[in-house]
Amino acid sequence: MPFIKVYIHFVWCTKNRTPFLDKPELRKLMWFHIKENAINKQIIIDCINGYDNHCHCLVSLKHNQTIQDIMQFIKGESSHWFNQQAFIVDTFYWQNDYYAVSVAKSEIIRVRNYIKNQESHHCKVEFQSELDEFIKKNGFEKFSD
Repeated sequence: MPFIKVYIHFVWCTKNRTPFLDKPELRKLMWFHIKENAINKQIIIDCINGYDNHCHCLVSLKHNQTIQDIMQFIKGESSHWFNQQAFIVDTFYWQNDYYAVSVAKSEIIRVRNYIKNQESHHCKVEFQSELDEFIKKNGFEKFSD
């Protein structure tokens, strides 16, 4: 059996950046569900958190998993579950795109702390301005909806 230790930091948004997860209780339910359900699919979520319109997730990739498969499962299953619960009047959607970047071993603790502190971080910094700055700095295309 191969030994692989690759960490991926995922970020994805709600459709049109709609603040579907505007209540802390909804966010906690969503993050808990994603983490618990990932266990069934043998997806190792190191940490997960986010804010009203996006999610951050640090995943330890296994040898037989692809970034695309993990995102398809997490986003598809969680939006389906959320809609079945009827937590909100509208239909919940994640956007199609996502961001994924590998994380060096030396950066794991910093990334974990960044993810764990999303609530307080976004009280000070709006997600869209942070995303715009990141895209500008790194020359990426904008996330499409």
